[in-house]
Amino acid sequence: MTRLAAESLLVTLGGRRALDDVSATFRPGRVTALLGPNGAGKSTLLACLAGLRNPDRGTATLDGMAVGTLDRRERGRRIGLLPQGGDVHWDVDVRTLVALGRLPHYAGWGETTADREAVDRALAATDTAALAERRVEQLSGGERGRVLLARVLAGEPQWLLADEPLASLDPAHQLDVLARLRDVAAAGSGVVLVLHDLHLAGRVADDAVLMRDGRVIAAGPADDVLTAPLIGETYGVAVEIGTTPAGQRFILPLG
Repeated sequence: MTRLAAESLLVTLGGRRALDDVSATFRPGRVTALLGPNGAGKSTLLACLAGLRNPDRGTATLDGMAVGTLDRRERGRRIGLLPQGGDVHWDVDVRTLVALGRLPHYAGWGETTADREAVDRALAATDTAALAERRVEQLSGGERGRVLLARVLAGEPQWLLADEPLASLDPAHQLDVLARLRDVAAAGSGVVLVLHDLHLAGRVADDAVLMRDGRVIAAGPADDVLTAPLIGETYGVAVEIGTTPAGQRFILPLG
């Protein structure tokens, strides 16, 4: 069983400890939400887990090996990252952009049938198949966000790391993306999400990590972590937590 972990990570940025002795273990087949106020260190932790930032101390590991030491192609096959923001610097059509997610799998020149089928599945899963021939620069922010998620899904990684994947999406597509991410986890991959919306986190997360000022406040099953006292300690706000008639958890910050 694949295992992704942060082990005593220390990262200093601009004289401030963005991560301060952060440890957490992430489990495959589950969705983990990284939560906390602005500046808590969530995006920095995600960058370390993806191998994009080397910590000053400590190690991010995948199956016991330091992520940063993995061959780039292997890391690309095993870890897919959806970064914050939706910048695209190529004037290409949507299908070409999504197909870039298959690059770590290419054994030679050109797409294989498996590559094309993976791209088709990713487009269908993100409701972007109808956009396949459109130029990326012609897309709205929400459309671009779904296309970038499709690019990551096309790579079929063991671990999908996403930094605010719901930004710019309307409510219907937010729920669609959450459902797709649940499907990814149900198929056996690990999913780690940076989220700001507590209610949506409560809806999608199996596990949660609460962070504040570069430290982990609490980590574990979402039912144990997303409690009023721990959320209050993390965010400094009171919340009401309950269950809808359909059995879905809701978390409502109180003014």
